[in-house]
Amino acid sequence: MKQMSVEAERLKILRTQMKEHGAEAVLITSPANRRYYSGFEAMDMMLNESSGVLMITRRGQWLLTDSRYTEIAQAEAPLFKVVDYRRGLGAELASMAALKKVPEICFEPDFMSVGVYSKLSEALPEHKLEPLPFSLDAPRSVKSAQEIKLVEKALAITEAAVSALFKIMEPGMTEGQAALFLETEFRRLGADGPSFDTIVASGPNASLPHAVPGGKKMKSGELVVVDCGARYRGYCADITRTKMLGRPKPWQREIYRIVREAQLMAIEAIKPGVTGADVDKVARGHIKNCGYGDYFGHGLGHGVGLLIHEAPSLSPRNLRPLQAGEIVTVEPGIYLPGKGGVRLEELVLVTPKGHRLLNKNKEFYDF
Repeated sequence: MKQMSVEAERLKILRTQMKEHGAEAVLITSPANRRYYSGFEAMDMMLNESSGVLMITRRGQWLLTDSRYTEIAQAEAPLFKVVDYRRGLGAELASMAALKKVPEICFEPDFMSVGVYSKLSEALPEHKLEPLPFSLDAPRSVKSAQEIKLVEKALAITEAAVSALFKIMEPGMTEGQAALFLETEFRRLGADGPSFDTIVASGPNASLPHAVPGGKKMKSGELVVVDCGARYRGYCADITRTKMLGRPKPWQREIYRIVREAQLMAIEAIKPGVTGADVDKVARGHIKNCGYGDYFGHGLGHGVGLLIHEAPSLSPRNLRPLQAGEIVTVEPGIYLPGKGGVRLEELVLVTPKGHRLLNKNKEFYDF
């Protein structure tokens, strides 16, 4: 018996959801879900429907794109009929025979602009456009063995690039130069590119969790927070390391120690059945007990996969139990305004009996 492809299995699950919720047709416009359900990788992160949308009914599936992508779409999404919509998305949908007797088309509300919605409504007067009654994102949280390997490859590239940077990083280098070095290394090592905008923050800038690297020169005696990730075949990695330039002051050594302790404690707590809030509480509680609770404001972590931020989250708001196969970041931090900060981040796979740390490089923790 011929083995069902990954995309075929995903479509089967999707159609089960459609049947359960009474959805006859689903229009997929988000890049991550387009990739997940079809295998179409080209222009994967584009938020422009012209690079490809999916129409899925109970009995058929179509990938509508323009002439720039039709050839590669046919190769990468063999389960889908590829439609070149030269007349525009609305006109092509209106002409599809499979939709003639479908009164309602469900769409992803988070990936449908008002402009596109208006155009589709005008082009499809016989159809009712309704937000999806279920989540297309939820199945993506549990990764297949192949997806885990792709994340691990992205992570290996990221760690190699950060290791190379730390060998040459010294006072006088600017944050922007460091960020450029990392992103160039990602490409040199085989990545698609960065999975998000690289963060390099030195000295007082290190107290800003999402600082933008610029022309500031690093100085001896400063903490430098580096938060980056490579993207490999569509899958993301995400790590944060904090490097000390020169000899650390007592306060720098103290907050580094506390953050690392909180991270290790949280990682140890990860297993199926515990909630994201449970894991967050472990790290947050330790930082609070050490007197720095007011200086750790963000959630402890998030899921990583086709998107850099996806389910599940490790935060006080997430009461859903973790599941085997999910990959999460564990990234506690302490940020002291005007002085600096420390953040440390690892990628952790939830396994059937506990967890597995995906990071391999331990040299980053020589403080």
